[in-house]
Amino acid sequence: MTALTLAQIKHRYVLEGRPLDAATEALLRADARPGAKAILDAIARRRFGNRSEGQRLRKLLRYEGELWAQGVLHVAGVDEAGMSPLAGPVSAAAVVFAPGSRIPGVDDSKKLDAETRDRLAAEIKTTAVAWCVGFAEVDEIDTINIYWAGLLAMRRAVEGLPRAPDHVLTDARRIKDVHIPQLPIVKGDCKSLTIAAASILAKTARDALMHKLDTQYPGYGFARHKGYPVREHLAALKQLGASPIHRRSFAPVRTVLGLPPLPPWPTANAVSREG
Repeated sequence: MTALTLAQIKHRYVLEGRPLDAATEALLRADARPGAKAILDAIARRRFGNRSEGQRLRKLLRYEGELWAQGVLHVAGVDEAGMSPLAGPVSAAAVVFAPGSRIPGVDDSKKLDAETRDRLAAEIKTTAVAWCVGFAEVDEIDTINIYWAGLLAMRRAVEGLPRAPDHVLTDARRIKDVHIPQLPIVKGDCKSLTIAAASILAKTARDALMHKLDTQYPGYGFARHKGYPVREHLAALKQLGASPIHRRSFAPVRTVLGLPPLPPWPTANAVSREG
């Protein structure tokens, strides 16, 4: 049909994903062989997927787009990771994209597998105008509680950016002591590209740290479960006791240590009234 065989065409336009030129497409449509139809079907599926992804990304940029259209160009998305684990710090990331930026595949980090998160994290860091990851350590979690420690990590991520953003988009929570216009978005990591990107950077940075801590504190399985209270972790905690990176304000850790339950922490509203 052309100088290229069907196998070569499949490799170039299906496996490598190159755009199919009109001349080759016309030749494939004129070819009655099942292999030619299979190639066209695969390309049609890819085109449909690309259109769907384009629509999804346009929806993810709704909040950013509104701000960019108003001339607010330095918009940071912020999200945290590691609120539930029994061990290790809580992390947060802030990400700023240039207006119009798009990264196919970016989504709430919880919806992505580890390999996809790592690939997207590298692309986010390359594409972003600026990004920063901040942490709140275990002793801070145990001192001020995990809710406020999460906000502290978020504040550190914002303050670590090379320049202060003009506006901050967050996943449902307002960051204390950050005097920049903020828009908390419920389920923001599913609704905002920059918040979703921040969730990926926060998650991958914390996961990488837990891999390192696994070598320092072997036996708990931190590299596998990242400190979350899964059955394996609870069994190791009961057998080995608490390590220095276990959160002593969390009930399962206190039980292993023979410590009494903590009284309820002040709620966010109560602290706001007192402050």
